[in-house]
Amino acid sequence: MKTKAIIFDLDGVITDSAKYHFQAWKELADSFGYKFTEEDNERLKGVSRLDSLNIILEINGALDAFTEEEKEALCTKKNDNYVHLIGSVTPEDMLPGVAKFMADAKAVGLKLAVASVSKNAPALLTSLGIIDEFDYIADARKITRSKPDPEIFAVCAKELGIDPALCVGVEDSQAGIEAIHAAGMKSVGINVTVTSREPDIHLRSTAELDFSNIIE
Repeated sequence: MKTKAIIFDLDGVITDSAKYHFQAWKELADSFGYKFTEEDNERLKGVSRLDSLNIILEINGALDAFTEEEKEALCTKKNDNYVHLIGSVTPEDMLPGVAKFMADAKAVGLKLAVASVSKNAPALLTSLGIIDEFDYIADARKITRSKPDPEIFAVCAKELGIDPALCVGVEDSQAGIEAIHAAGMKSVGINVTVTSREPDIHLRSTAELDFSNIIE
């Protein structure tokens, strides 16, 4: 078998915490009277917290409205909102098909990793009851470049000790798909709104994850 590892994004791939990110950003944007829609939120998938804030400010022509220190404070406020919202997450909140897909992979000795820029990833994976299933979870605090830069996927492959060409990345955003390809990996897209390069395998939902059709 050629594939040796599967590297997952978190939001929109393992669980639908993206909706909580939207709610938290929306609450922050509303407090300033800024426009922020679910369509705008698509641009934030796979993007760091500070870069996400800058996108919202850019949308509203307010990119220079705050100092860097003020932006950091706003990011902290958004995160506090988010942490409160995800407090009710349980193992039942895993997306359909993911648990079986992970189990099938582990059964044949594949390694699993999480490539999420969320600093809350460990807490969320703990709430989902699956944190011990992963061989490596990227430390978002040490990732300096957001997707579509391949850094986070490259780090995961390095920490797993596996050639990127032997890894499969699973993402739900165009930026994530581009990051996977730039890292030299095969990509699986989950309901990706394609604006440039197509995923190698394009699925409508996680319920379509099929180990036999994805793993080489």
